[in-house]
Amino acid sequence: MSDQNLFAEQFRLLHVRGKPLVLFNAWDAGSARAVAAGGAKAIALGSWSVAAAHGYEDGERVPFDFVIDNLKRIVGSVELPVSIDLESGYGETPADVGRSVARVIEAGAIGCNLEDSFPQDGSLREPADGARRIARARVAAESAGIPFFINARTDDFMQTPRANHDLALLRASLERGRAYADAGADGLFIPGLVDPGLIERAAKESPLPLNIMKSAQAPTFEQLAALGVARISHGPGPYRTAMSNLTEACRAIYAA
Repeated sequence: MSDQNLFAEQFRLLHVRGKPLVLFNAWDAGSARAVAAGGAKAIALGSWSVAAAHGYEDGERVPFDFVIDNLKRIVGSVELPVSIDLESGYGETPADVGRSVARVIEAGAIGCNLEDSFPQDGSLREPADGARRIARARVAAESAGIPFFINARTDDFMQTPRANHDLALLRASLERGRAYADAGADGLFIPGLVDPGLIERAAKESPLPLNIMKSAQAPTFEQLAALGVARISHGPGPYRTAMSNLTEACRAIYAA
């Protein structure tokens, strides 16, 4: 079995309900090394951070060849599983998504986030469309012989004001999750979901291990574990913290 296959198997086993995998998202080889040195069990990239670190806007505006080159440098810099944020799949059609996944697997990734919104404006795709894209991603992974972890991201909660985060909205997200599970997804990522009661219900009813994004509004790590979450992502938080610290350090020097 290749190292990539071993990493893929290890990564899959880290998704445990009630004992979540914590991912402190990186954006380049240097940040990946720093995260690894801090004791991480896996490296996950955040598309927003990758874009910001290299002078681009998020939303698939980073050229895909650059995305692949950045991924290769990260994979070569750490001895850990590496999962990439593939946004909406860098493709107009499901077949295009399959080709994108084939390229990131060739570059060494063992998993990806694949979201169900349009990169142009963030609006949501129809669930059947999202499922077709995931299905082609799964075919590409099977063709490569890698137990690639597809983390299906649904943006219902990101697109809805927090005052309207209710059970009906959660049911819509879980309906999408079931469609994505049937298409071959391995995890369900619901960024923007922060209400403890809804998180607990999502963890119980989701057909897939639940991924929550850590934020100031989200429950603590201990609470998320108790609620049944299997994966906690930090998203753009680490990049923003690092850049804020750099700015403050500069101010201290230049103000002296």
